[in-house]
Amino acid sequence: MPVQRSSRRSSASKNGTTKRGKASPKSRAKSTTRTSSHSSTTFPTKMKRILTFLLKTCLGLIALFLVTSLLAVFAYKWVPVYYTPLMAIRQVQGVEARGGGWQHRWVPLDSISPYLPVAAIAAEDQNFLKHNGFDYRAILDAYEEAQEGGRVRGASTISQQTAKNVFLWPHSSWVRKGFEAYFTVLIEWMWSKQRIMEVYLNSIEMGPGVYGAEAVAQEYFGCSARGLSRSQCALIVATLPNPLEYSSKHPSRYMRKRQRWIEVQMRAIPFLPKEEKISQKP
Repeated sequence: MPVQRSSRRSSASKNGTTKRGKASPKSRAKSTTRTSSHSSTTFPTKMKRILTFLLKTCLGLIALFLVTSLLAVFAYKWVPVYYTPLMAIRQVQGVEARGGGWQHRWVPLDSISPYLPVAAIAAEDQNFLKHNGFDYRAILDAYEEAQEGGRVRGASTISQQTAKNVFLWPHSSWVRKGFEAYFTVLIEWMWSKQRIMEVYLNSIEMGPGVYGAEAVAQEYFGCSARGLSRSQCALIVATLPNPLEYSSKHPSRYMRKRQRWIEVQMRAIPFLPKEEKISQKP
């Protein structure tokens, strides 16, 4: 009988447990080591899964943006632009036309005075028909002028302004400039110069709550966009740097001065040619 008890104690000792069923210190140490080793290998694996998920999500969002932006630009090659981000922002800000609300009516380019594209080109982008969306000479001149302590002026082309008006927000930042450049490349690639001008003149802000040529013609001059005179077109374009501050309905002396300057510049600008007559872009 004593021999049998000794055998049972020896067996229990080999199994790493005491008589009461508790693990021995040596066994607990081994278990702790295995748990620690398992935790150290699991943490990097979890982090790798999280990073992989985030990477796939980012790539998915980028792909979604590229596809939707391409489809939007392609659709707007023919579809009228009835609503823009700027219109939404102005509504939230409470900027309204006379009588409340906002005024906007899309009309084709043929229903707009031929003097209005000429005035826009004369004042905003005299190389409109020559560049591919970016006027590098104007950008360099604006940079050099700013470096010399002169006034900070924009060098955005009509194509860039159209991209901003239709797809983006007005607040200037490097992020918006990046998106603006992207959309400018797309519309110059997919649209004709006539289409860019048509969208530009129909979507641009021309007064508080007033968007586009037809709305400003009816609201401020009591005529259709087609009936605008050469002088009226120059006055409308004179307000474009800040249509919320400058008014073509009640022009200041500065506006009249700018109007006369634009009319002089218009003498050197031909009418916007038909689409098939525009020379190939360099």
